[in-house]
Amino acid sequence: MPDLLSDAVALLALVALLVVAYRHPRRRVEASVSVVAAAVVLATGLITWSEARDTVAHLAPVVLFLVAILVTAHVCDRAGLFAASGRLLRHGGAVRLLTVAFLVAAAVTAVLSLDATAVLLTPIVVAAARAEGVLPRPGAYACLRMANSASLLLPVSNLTNLLALPALGLTFTAFAATMAPVTAAVLVVEYVGLRLLFRRDLDVRTQPHDEPDVPLPLVPTAVVIAMLAGFALTSPLGLEPAWVAGAAAIVLTGWAHRHGLVASRDVVHATHPEFVLLVLALGVVVAAISEGFLGEATARVVPDAADSLAALLLIAGLATALANVLTNLSATLLLVPLVAPLGDVAVLAALIGLNVGSGLTMSGSLANLLWRRTLAAGGDRVSVPEFHRVALLLTPCSVLVAVLTLYAISR
Repeated sequence: MPDLLSDAVALLALVALLVVAYRHPRRRVEASVSVVAAAVVLATGLITWSEARDTVAHLAPVVLFLVAILVTAHVCDRAGLFAASGRLLRHGGAVRLLTVAFLVAAAVTAVLSLDATAVLLTPIVVAAARAEGVLPRPGAYACLRMANSASLLLPVSNLTNLLALPALGLTFTAFAATMAPVTAAVLVVEYVGLRLLFRRDLDVRTQPHDEPDVPLPLVPTAVVIAMLAGFALTSPLGLEPAWVAGAAAIVLTGWAHRHGLVASRDVVHATHPEFVLLVLALGVVVAAISEGFLGEATARVVPDAADSLAALLLIAGLATALANVLTNLSATLLLVPLVAPLGDVAVLAALIGLNVGSGLTMSGSLANLLWRRTLAAGGDRVSVPEFHRVALLLTPCSVLVAVLTLYAISR
């Protein structure tokens, strides 16, 4: 197949996958489009069966981790772990609710991934705001912003981090130690920005509603804490996080099944197999595109070295642009192999754009779309202009501060 036609077919396959990711159709449709898109790209010859198999093998640990963490988050939700956090949010007014929601969302994102914050925690924060008699928008936006910005902290906080981890010469604890000051700087920017942007909302009082207090479930809490400790302890041994997350998922599933909280069908449903197929198909399609015009164009923009502030800003800016055009997951698969030869700092700068920068537009991160869909399901509509007003005011500042902090600590 001629090169131009092959590139066009691969690009159309990518567009089809992104449309499916954005619109989230029925599971059968999502799975079918994923399989067809991968097969069509293979037919172009841009990527061979052997290369596709290697891509899938490279993604396998990340996908297994995703499945395990989705099951873990589902059981935690059924057990009331997220609902129990609502008790922490109430009885202190709008500012306290925003502050606690901000911190809880950051912690949930760091430990259980950004999707858990967008889908499971956001409704709890909204319900707590209504119970407290304050407007829910500040707390809801705190969840949104933390779903992206707090995902810098740990390798397990975002699939982008896990995809980039093999290109880094860092253990779990070394990654966390390096990104902790960067994340802290971003959180300061985000919190101050939210306080300023929603200062009028924080002064408005509404009619409070009664909400029952849910006790903190001890077993899920203990398992999540043990899982986090396991990530840190096993990383120096070269053990993939998927094994630790898988063990936690098995323990929690057994416990929940014994207590009648979940059935086998619930667990299978929670793994979202159609999304797993989508991730694998994206990997194959992006690998093919990387061999074509988009990979070549991106490679020309990547600097020759990452030893200056300007170079790190360029990498983070490029990652931000690609994330908001392709989604951050696709952009990671394209960009990280190109910046990996420049060293760990270059990859970390790319992750700043892929994680924090993906909050710039609605399409930058799947978490953004899931967050909006979750609010809509509860009767709270978020307009696209309002979303982007907040995003355009906060995201560039957060990316800039993050890169400046990374540059300072890398000297």
